[in-house]
Amino acid sequence: MAEKENEVKSVKEGNIACVHYTGKLDTGEVFDSSKDREPLEFVVGSGQLIKGFDKAVIGMKKGDKKEIHLEPADAYGDRDEKRIQPVERKMLPKEPEPKAGMMLILSTPTGQQMPAKIDKVEKDVVMIDFNHPLAGKKLNFEIEIVDVKENKEKAGDSCGCSSCGSCGD
Repeated sequence: MAEKENEVKSVKEGNIACVHYTGKLDTGEVFDSSKDREPLEFVVGSGQLIKGFDKAVIGMKKGDKKEIHLEPADAYGDRDEKRIQPVERKMLPKEPEPKAGMMLILSTPTGQQMPAKIDKVEKDVVMIDFNHPLAGKKLNFEIEIVDVKENKEKAGDSCGCSSCGSCGD
């Protein structure tokens, strides 16, 4: 009986959506997929995901499948050349030797970690690209709604999902 009570007709903002997805570039290259792992759970409209994906699930029902195409503005935004910044080489670890194309995980002064890519290596300076790796790219997703639940938790409480980070799971 509790199952029926928590059943949702179609996805709306504030619901917890549980989805399987495959993300591909226009070239057909898969950049991410949930197929071989647990479905992704998120609170719809909370800003946890890129806005085009978030909006695409609204109105879908459990079992529905959909393919979407997102322009950069609805995904990770356009590349911003101002986000390529010089960093003194001595500020980076000596090992491994920095090389163009290498990915780094950098910590901000607040302790937040962010991925960055080495754009160019010069004698005393390394140019670091802080753009998201998918910035400027058109993305295609295959989405399948595995489950939809009412979000009965209040803001600040754990939502019970394994993805949002507020649960501490």
